[in-house]
Amino acid sequence: MTIFQKIIAREIPADIVYEDDEVLAFRDIQPQAPVHVLIIPKKPVVNVALADDADQALLGRLMLVARDLAVQLGIADKGYRVVTNIGAHGGQSVYHLHLHLLGGRAMMWPPG
Repeated sequence: MTIFQKIIAREIPADIVYEDDEVLAFRDIQPQAPVHVLIIPKKPVVNVALADDADQALLGRLMLVARDLAVQLGIADKGYRVVTNIGAHGGQSVYHLHLHLLGGRAMMWPPG
């Protein structure tokens, strides 16, 4: 069981900013920007590369939640970044799909 599954099950506390039947979003405990929220599906999908075609609506839902949270958290007007990491070389450290919503400061390119 991943740390994110434990957060979904409320076995580990988190600063939750959004929840519905399919998605949970909470503040990152090691923020890389003034606003850094993780958006996860409640379904245990490892990452985008391993998502099934049947997950199409869920993947879209994650992006729409990111959009709505950007507005709610006050970062939509100036801009923000949505990132997902896939595999070890992509920087994935928790093997449960998650989007990073980052904002509140100017983002640099290349990212790292």
